[in-house]
Amino acid sequence: MVKHKIVLLFPATVVEQPFLYHLVKDYNLIINVLKANINPRKEGTLVLELAGDKENYDSGIHFLESRGVKTVPLEQQIVWNEERCTQCGACTVICPTSALEMIRPEMTVTFNGEKCIACGHCLKACPARAVEEHY
Repeated sequence: MVKHKIVLLFPATVVEQPFLYHLVKDYNLIINVLKANINPRKEGTLVLELAGDKENYDSGIHFLESRGVKTVPLEQQIVWNEERCTQCGACTVICPTSALEMIRPEMTVTFNGEKCIACGHCLKACPARAVEEHY
């Protein structure tokens, strides 16, 4: 069984199609929605944890991409720039999953991308702009 956190980017032309239904019913995948958004231009972003047999997982991803949905691993979406970080810890206070964490007694910030759900709270909290979102 494989399990990955991924970001799905939906163009406006396909945002209203029942993709999750097909992933569950046709490909027997387990889905945990972490974040969903449809912007004013009707483009959608969906962050989810997707799990299942490797063959079904790969077929499900191929199904999405063949329908115009861009798939990107979550770890490529939220990037922490350690060199830019001032170690203030503002991001660690607001991170709901402790993906950004203050290590004590050293008082240094660390980032664990596997815990990240791309909620975006850290982007707003970081005064040094050391956390960036990439699509």
